[in-house]
Amino acid sequence: MQETSHQLEAILSIATDLTTSISSVDRYERLLNVIKSLLKSDAAALLKKEAGVLRLVAAAGMTPGKINPLLGRAFVTSQHPRLSIISESSDPVLFPADSALPDPFDGFLEVNHGDPIRVHSCLGCPLIVEGKLVGVLTADSVQPGAFDDFDKQFLSTLGALAGATLRTSQLIDTLERTAEKRGLVARELMQTVSESVGSFLLGTSQVMEKLREEIEFAAKCDLSVLITGETGTGKELVARSIQNHSARKSDPMIYVNCAALPESIVESELFGHVRGAFTGAHNHRAGKFEVADGGTIFLDEIGEIPLAVQAKLLRVLQEGEIQRVGSDQFSKVNVRVLAATNRNLLDEIAVGKFRSDLYYRLSVYPIRVPALRAHPEDIPYLVKYFCDLNMRKLDLGAIHFSPQTMKLLEKALWPGNVRELRNVIDRTLVRTQARRAGAGHTIEIHPTDLPTDLLTAASEPVASATQSAFNDSDGSAAVSLREATLSFQRELILSQVSRSGGNWAQAAQALGLHRSNLFSLAKRLGLK
Repeated sequence: MQETSHQLEAILSIATDLTTSISSVDRYERLLNVIKSLLKSDAAALLKKEAGVLRLVAAAGMTPGKINPLLGRAFVTSQHPRLSIISESSDPVLFPADSALPDPFDGFLEVNHGDPIRVHSCLGCPLIVEGKLVGVLTADSVQPGAFDDFDKQFLSTLGALAGATLRTSQLIDTLERTAEKRGLVARELMQTVSESVGSFLLGTSQVMEKLREEIEFAAKCDLSVLITGETGTGKELVARSIQNHSARKSDPMIYVNCAALPESIVESELFGHVRGAFTGAHNHRAGKFEVADGGTIFLDEIGEIPLAVQAKLLRVLQEGEIQRVGSDQFSKVNVRVLAATNRNLLDEIAVGKFRSDLYYRLSVYPIRVPALRAHPEDIPYLVKYFCDLNMRKLDLGAIHFSPQTMKLLEKALWPGNVRELRNVIDRTLVRTQARRAGAGHTIEIHPTDLPTDLLTAASEPVASATQSAFNDSDGSAAVSLREATLSFQRELILSQVSRSGGNWAQAAQALGLHRSNLFSLAKRLGLK
């Protein structure tokens, strides 16, 4: 009678845990401890059916140093005859003490104290929920006949409760992962919206029409796209346009600025990490690829990705698999990859800074974004758009650029492209507002209202660099195109740094570059 009461109390505790808000690890541990106590076994194990294999999710009564490496590992039933028999049965299976079949946990029992004593009593329960096998429960003992006296109905009840525990934990884990992912997606999208200035391309030139045509073709397929172009040309807008016209437009597009990620955390940010993977990793954390699963990821400044991480990125593109830092398991993701860079990746490949196989995986569909100087006829449209934005922010009236002013803007060479143009318009309107009062009045912008230092920086260095780098004193070609380009970049950067009083951050802003990008470029050019 006392034994029956003990069994009922134990069963009740298992049932109670099904409705208790605890982690899956704690729920499994409590389940196995109760079962181990009820059956007076030396050990117990819980395996979950997953993708045609049995994965060990919890164990009790086994040597930690031996069993811990097995947690999470898959057992192929065809290689473990006892697990195969249990999986194919509809009732609990009690193996005879003299069974010649190998036990998967021989030598793992803690009671053995490290001695290779084989299991003499093995009980297995198939965990069946709604007619489907969800896992397997095993109990082991070194004593022959340890489970012979237990009622079959009682063992079936334990199996049903264990199956319900496994199923409940799976559902809760799925809900938690879904909630976590949606929360991460929401935060990523809010951050993206706050940083975005729009997702459409302005201009009616033939160059822009050709770019829209390329975007339309890229949107119709699901291939990886590599977007190249000078800094400030609008590569992010091209990526957003591809996303907005693609079959994944209802799914999130996660933005990653690779240049802004410290090298020490790039891998964790992209692929996630498990608890304890490194100092400070207190919890499991999903990476950007997991957050983007089902949608699109945009890897801006892809040329900044360290070589060590490029191999894992290649695996995502080839196999659709990611591996969290500190984990030995791979997870499948369905993510379309869009990437952008202002670097010449072929040059980076030549000097060993970028993998050629990754380059060709990324550039299945390459798109080149034209520089602003290639379509100056679109500058009036861009100026009007930036003016409209500032009218609302600065509470200005109508803004009109005089014909002479617009001609100056169209003739400038704009090394910082559209980003630099916007900076000039923003500065001009802020300075104009400070000098002229009266919201609601038409404001006319004249050449003298423009920040002449920026316009000079956009035009004069080009002429001097071109004259000195491209020609000898007799006018003949002196250097290669690559050498001339590098010389031009050096002169332009040094000129702007000088104008900024040696302030590199200010120079980067004037050139339309991120500060980190300017530092990287300066190092490559031998300026730092």
